[in-house]
Amino acid sequence: MSELILYAVADGIATITFNRPQVMNALDPESIVAFRAVCERAEKDTQARVVVLRGSGPAFLAGGDVASFKSNLASFSRDVVGMAGELHRGILALRRAPKPVIASVHGAVAGAGMSIMMASDLIIAAEGTQFNMAYSRIATSPDGGASWFLPRLIGYQKAMELLLLAEAVDAGTMLAMGVINRVVAAVELEGITLKLAQRLAAGPTTAYAETKVLVNSSINQELAKHLDAEAQAFSRCSAHADFAEGVTAFVDKRKAVFKHNRD
Repeated sequence: MSELILYAVADGIATITFNRPQVMNALDPESIVAFRAVCERAEKDTQARVVVLRGSGPAFLAGGDVASFKSNLASFSRDVVGMAGELHRGILALRRAPKPVIASVHGAVAGAGMSIMMASDLIIAAEGTQFNMAYSRIATSPDGGASWFLPRLIGYQKAMELLLLAEAVDAGTMLAMGVINRVVAAVELEGITLKLAQRLAAGPTTAYAETKVLVNSSINQELAKHLDAEAQAFSRCSAHADFAEGVTAFVDKRKAVFKHNRD
């Protein structure tokens, strides 16, 4: 496994760590391939019931490694299609993964770091984190799904503001716009992230997986078909042992203890 992107699983929690702290975890071609590989691993890992994305050192992920772009200018316009393809395969794996994905961000989140963050299901940010779409600062358009996620999260006008102006935005503003879920003290980020991950890891895995599929598919599906998909998903959930445990615990006024398996 590459040391550029670390992968570990403990107690049902898979942790993906961007590990190039000397460059604020900026992605070069090798680390992009490693990112794709660990995302696909997390997607299929039956031991992982929740995935946490984090960055080592002073930042979550400061986008692409612009220095590597400069050193390969002659061939970059040809090479970037393949690099973007690897990045996009990783992002799609996170979206397909039948488990919640949490982005735990701090320091700086820019460019592709924003895209990866927005591909997550829940986002916790440390106070003081700075967010920047950044792409226009180097005269390029977005990748990683940024131009897909942003309008759906905050609407056309605000999305265009962030994308075109590439100005730094603080965590409080991102929370108010609805891009992130929570802002916490920097010293509490790791502990609060772990607590949330543990809560999800102990939850009804099948229900989470079905919910994620429904929400992701709702964007491009007409209402009648989506209502049918909801009914079918509810039926599949209700055939699972966790449903029996959930309703029994509710009636008995006790905390449910779920089995987590997807059989």
